[in-house]
Amino acid sequence: MFLLYEYDIFWTFLIISILIPILAFLISGILAPIRKGPEKLSSYESGIEPMGDAWLQFQIRYYMFALVFVVFDVETVFLYPWAMSFDVLGVSVFLEAFIFVLILIVGLVYAWRKGALEWS
Repeated sequence: MFLLYEYDIFWTFLIISILIPILAFLISGILAPIRKGPEKLSSYESGIEPMGDAWLQFQIRYYMFALVFVVFDVETVFLYPWAMSFDVLGVSVFLEAFIFVLILIVGLVYAWRKGALEWS
């Protein structure tokens, strides 16, 4: 039978996680000082007048570097649960993980050869 009281912790956590950001925005809106002036309306609030155009063209290799980082960062998310239960899963899962890492190494070599890992 489906028992609703088993989800009390879930509903409590959900309500608290919704209320904390709402309360944070309300309290900061009430307590924050409101000062309007020419400095506040400028593009940058550092006190220095902006020079030049705000639209700059960035090189694509910065984005490629970030994408390669994200791919290898996500790899660790997939490998961590496998590593924690390595002794239970057996040889077939080890071979699957080995093939997964091998594909990632091939991708790393490809990115290295294409120059995606060069920062300058």
